Amino acid sequence: MPDPALTPDEAGAPIETTYRPSEHVDVRATLRPLSRGSGDPAFRVVGGALWRAVRAPTGPATLRLESTTDGIRAHAWGPGADWVVEAVPEMLGRGDDWSGLDVADNAFLRDARHRLPGLRLTRTNQVVQMLVPAVLEQKVTSREAWRAWRDLVRRHGEPAPGPAPDGLVVPPDAAGWRRIPSWEWHRAGVGPQRSDTVMRVCAVAPSLERTLALGRGGPEVERRLRSIPGIGVWTAAETMQRAHGDADSPSVGDYHLPALVGWALIGRPVDDDGMLELLEPWRGHRERVMRLISASGFSKPKFGPRMTIQDHRFH
Repeated sequence: MPDPALTPDEAGAPIETTYRPSEHVDVRATLRPLSRGSGDPAFRVVGGALWRAVRAPTGPATLRLESTTDGIRAHAWGPGADWVVEAVPEMLGRGDDWSGLDVADNAFLRDARHRLPGLRLTRTNQVVQMLVPAVLEQKVTSREAWRAWRDLVRRHGEPAPGPAPDGLVVPPDAAGWRRIPSWEWHRAGVGPQRSDTVMRVCAVAPSLERTLALGRGGPEVERRLRSIPGIGVWTAAETMQRAHGDADSPSVGDYHLPALVGWALIGRPVDDDGMLELLEPWRGHRERVMRLISASGFSKPKFGPRMTIQDHRFH
């Protein structure tokens, strides 16, 4: 549990705490799914510290995390600092129980688990903040989606409070996303289908946040997310993984993941059905298995030409 937090003074001193988990936590590996590409304006690693610009329910905040011999030291600045510090334990995997995951019979997963003992599933407790970038990643390459995320956050977010690294930006809140005009979405390379979905998401933001009270994802959370037109199984899974800490929500419909899982586990590519068949022995832990594969550093063989990225921003 964290130590009691210190209240910031008028000079802008941070709220500070030390989280001492019962088991080792690898901060970077655990929080890597929150980074939307190497140029993400809301996520930065500087030296031994990881920085996040967070739109908390209570306002913008900057979070700095650093592993020490005493635990994981957290500093937070801004109106949302209290909320962010309170969220640190679950953000770093508290409540994510890997004890029931048995990978002893699979050499690849057994080795990955041995090399990644500090890997945890994050639970950010922020649905809309995880859902919007997932919508931006629908049916486009990661490079296109991350470019759109960078452009929109830099233009419509706000500088991270406190002594943040240069260029760290807090993403908009639901109201801020809704205020972005249509031509700005187009300028960022986001078509009407995705921008309209973001508008629908942000229009019902409070009800989406209430799904956190239902636990760590699951069928009912997925049903509520998918009740919004434009939110399918892939987008719901990507959101539940990060917002709720869902341990059993593999991203069905992903362009790359089935082949990655197939090559890692049986040495050949598979489709979505094949991926689910391979993951079935670990039902209840399928997202943990996916994270082990992606965090292991394994990459599938590369064949043929790369997909051509179409840029329609200035058409």
